[in-house]
Amino acid sequence: MRAKVALSRKFANAAKLSLLCLALLLLAATSALAESVKVMDKAGIGKYLTDGEGMTLYSFTKDAPGKSACAGECLKKWPPLKAGKLKVQAGLKKADFGALKRDDGTAQATFKGYPLYYFIKDEAPGDIHGNGIAGVWMVVDPANFPPK
Repeated sequence: MRAKVALSRKFANAAKLSLLCLALLLLAATSALAESVKVMDKAGIGKYLTDGEGMTLYSFTKDAPGKSACAGECLKKWPPLKAGKLKVQAGLKKADFGALKRDDGTAQATFKGYPLYYFIKDEAPGDIHGNGIAGVWMVVDPANFPPK
């Protein structure tokens, strides 16, 4: 009987350890995608920054280097790209990426000092529905940023 109980405990512990390892692997894979930045190219738009999953990143012309002007209701439509250890695609300069501390204490990723955002209506990789909205939201062309 004791041997049976000990064996059951070993299997239970092994199962817990396996589930923990699987959870950590999934978390690492998800984090790697979310923390990547790459360049996509689209006819009529040209080259622009996206995250690792191809979701477009935007800049807000009312922002200043190191400071976001988007708060409150604005953030519901334009969520920030969270800062972290970004992996950048070959051809981009790692030094061009950084972070700023938002007024709410969260960290937001930046490109050449300017905050980066998503647009809530972009649902699929390559969508650029936010480009040009109100004349102040733009895709980020890494070769011509910030615009003059």
